[in-house]
Amino acid sequence: MTDHPENRLKDSASPYLRSAAHQPIDWHEWGEAAFARAKSEDKPILLDIGAVWCHWCHVIDRESYENAEIAKIINEHFVAVKVDRDERPDVDSRYQSAISQLSGQGGWPLTGFLLSDGKPFWGGTYFPPEDQMGRPGFRRVLLAVADSYRNKRTELERAANSLADAVSQAEVFTGARADFDLGVVDAQIKSITQLFDIKNGGFGHAPKFPHSSAIDLILERYQQTKEKHLLAMAETTLEKMACGGVYDQLAGGFHRYSVEERWLVPHFEKMSYDNSELLKNYLHGWQVTQNPFLRETAEGIIDWVNEVLSDQENGGFYASQDADYSLDDDGDYFTWSLDELRSALLSDEARIMEVYYDVEAHGEMHHNPAKNVLWIARDATDIAKQLGLDETAVRLTIAKSKAKLLAARLPRPTPFIDKTMYVSWNAMFVSAYLDAARVLGGSLGSSSRTFALKTLDRLLKEVWSETRGFGHRIGGPGLEGSLDDQVFSVLALLDAYETTLDPRYFTAAQKTMDLAIARYGDAEGGGFFDRPSDAAPMGGLDVRRKPFQDSPTPSANSVAAIALIRMHAFTGDDRYHNFAKKTLEAFAGIVPQYGLFAATYGLAATLFAHHPLQVIITGDSNDPTAQALEAAAHRLYRFGKSVLRFSSDKGVFLNHLSGTLKETVPHLSADKPLAVVCSGQTCLPPTSDPEQLIALLKDAGHSIAAA
Repeated sequence: MTDHPENRLKDSASPYLRSAAHQPIDWHEWGEAAFARAKSEDKPILLDIGAVWCHWCHVIDRESYENAEIAKIINEHFVAVKVDRDERPDVDSRYQSAISQLSGQGGWPLTGFLLSDGKPFWGGTYFPPEDQMGRPGFRRVLLAVADSYRNKRTELERAANSLADAVSQAEVFTGARADFDLGVVDAQIKSITQLFDIKNGGFGHAPKFPHSSAIDLILERYQQTKEKHLLAMAETTLEKMACGGVYDQLAGGFHRYSVEERWLVPHFEKMSYDNSELLKNYLHGWQVTQNPFLRETAEGIIDWVNEVLSDQENGGFYASQDADYSLDDDGDYFTWSLDELRSALLSDEARIMEVYYDVEAHGEMHHNPAKNVLWIARDATDIAKQLGLDETAVRLTIAKSKAKLLAARLPRPTPFIDKTMYVSWNAMFVSAYLDAARVLGGSLGSSSRTFALKTLDRLLKEVWSETRGFGHRIGGPGLEGSLDDQVFSVLALLDAYETTLDPRYFTAAQKTMDLAIARYGDAEGGGFFDRPSDAAPMGGLDVRRKPFQDSPTPSANSVAAIALIRMHAFTGDDRYHNFAKKTLEAFAGIVPQYGLFAATYGLAATLFAHHPLQVIITGDSNDPTAQALEAAAHRLYRFGKSVLRFSSDKGVFLNHLSGTLKETVPHLSADKPLAVVCSGQTCLPPTSDPEQLIALLKDAGHSIAAA
C-alpha cells in the first residue's frame, strides 16, 4: 500500500475530492492518467462517484475507504478513481445509466467496476464493509471482482461491451422521434393528476421530491382552462411542502426531499438547484392565488440564500449545504429536543411553539428519538382557540420565538457549505431572482434584481467565451461546459435583457444559443447532446447522450427548446423555431412513458403551441398609469411571458425585436402610457387600463387567435 499522509486528491478543486485526501487509498481524479495506469498495470478500475452533500458517501468513506485493510485490497488489485458528481455530471450520468441497468440501483455513492478502458462490468451503490442489511460486504465484493478480472476476463469483457452498447442505444433515444402533438401534454396532465396525493400534496409516494416543473405546468394549464382541481393540486402541494419539515422553518430554504409522504422528515441537505426552482414555484403560486403564505415562503428562500448560499460581495450562488456536520449526526443542526426548545424560550413562548411545531418528548428522528423536526402542525387561529389566547398575541409570539430559536441554533456546529459555483445552477438562480424582482417589487425585489445582474455579469466576465460559450464552474481549473450550462444561461440572459433592455445581454444570449446549436445540436436527428461535438474523450462510456428526464434538474433538451422558442419570439428567425420543433419531435414518441419526469417538456410544448406572450409597456418612468400597467403585467403568471418596459431609446430596442413587434412599436409613443400584448405574429390593440390588460393576458391565447 502506498504510504503517504495525503493522497493526490489534496490539490483537487472539488471539496468532495479534497475530503478524501487523508484516506489510505491511492486515489486518482477522473482522467487519462488513471486509464493509462490501469492499462499499464492490467488492473480494473474502482470508480466511486459521490458528492460532498451526500450522507452515505461519507459513510462508505469512513467505513471502507478509511479502513486500512480494505484500502490495501483496493491499492493492490485496482486503480481507484473518485468523481464529484456535481463537478462531472457527464461522467455521473453515463455510469448511473450503466450501473442501474446492471443492478437496478442508482444514486450515490455510485460504486462501479470498470475494465481498464473505462467500460463498466459490474457495480452498485453503497456497500457495507462486511455482509449486512442484505448487502454483500465491500471486502468480499472487492476480492470477488479482482478474482473474476484475473480468471474470467473474457466473460467480463463480453458483458462490458454489451452494456456499453445498451447504454449508447438508451442514451440517444433511438426511435423516440414522432410528429409534434400538443395532445401529449393532456396525457401528462392526466398522469400527474392521477399521481397527486390528495391528503398530503405532492405526487406519488415516499420518498417525495418537489417536481417543480410539474407544479409550473399545472399552474400554466390552470391559467388556460380555469379547472379548479388543477389549482387545488398546485396550491395544496405548495402549502404542504412549506408547512413541512422539508422546509427549514427557522432560516428558510428547502431540504432536498422528504423520506416519507407527509413532507415532515427530510434528507437535510439543501441544494441550489432545488431552491432556485422552488423559489419560482412559490412566486408563481403567489401570482395565481395571492395566497400570502406562498409569498412568505418565497421571501424565506431568498433570505436564506442571501445569508448562507451566496457570495453577496462578488456575485454568485454556492452549490449546496450538507445535511450533517459529522457522521455521528443526522440533521442534528436542524432538529430540536423538547428540552432544547424550552431552554431557548420563555415558558409561555415554549407552550405556544410546542403546539405550533409539534415538539414532543419523542420526536421523528430514529437515530435520536428525542429530536423533533420542526413543522407547522397548527396555525395561530387553532392555537389561540386551543390555549385560550388572543390570536394576535399568538402570531406575535410565533414570530418572536422563531427569531429566538434561530439565534439559539446558530452557535451549533454548522453543516459544511460547498462554495463551488456551477454555471448552470447560477443561471437558474439568476432567472429565479429576476422573477422575484418582477413579482415581489419593493426593496427585496430591488436587491434581488441587483444581485442577479451582478452574478450574471460575473459569469460573462469569468466563464464565457466567444467560441465555446459557458464553462461549467466559476473559479478553479477550467471545466468544459455542458448543455445545461449553455441553455440555462441563455434563459438567464434573456431574463436580464427583458429586465434591463441592455443589448449586451441579448447579444450574449443569441451567441450562446447559436454556439449551442453548432456545438451540441444534432442537426440530423434533432435535440442536443450534453457534451460538445469536439469534447475530449471521456473513457469507455464515451457515448453521445441526449438528456431528457427532469432529474434532478429540468431536462436540458426541454430547456433548450424553451430557449429557442423565446429566441424566435424576439428575432423572428425561423432557424430557432425550426430547431425547437425538431427538438420537441426528437422526444415526442417517449414523452408519455416519462409523464411526471418530463414536465419541462410539457412546458416547452405548451409554449411552442401557444407562442410566448410579449407585453410592451410605454410611458414615462414616473407616470402612475405606466407604473400601474407594468405592475399589472407582472401580477399575472403565464409561462414564458415577457414584459418589456419601453421608454425613449427605440433604436437599440428595435434592433432585437421580431418583424411583428417592429411593425407595432413605431406606432406607439414612448411617452404615452400604453400596454400592447403580442403573441406569434399578432398584437392586440393597445390599452391604458391595467384591469383590461390583466383580462387580455388571462384570455391571451383565445383573444389573439381570434384577432
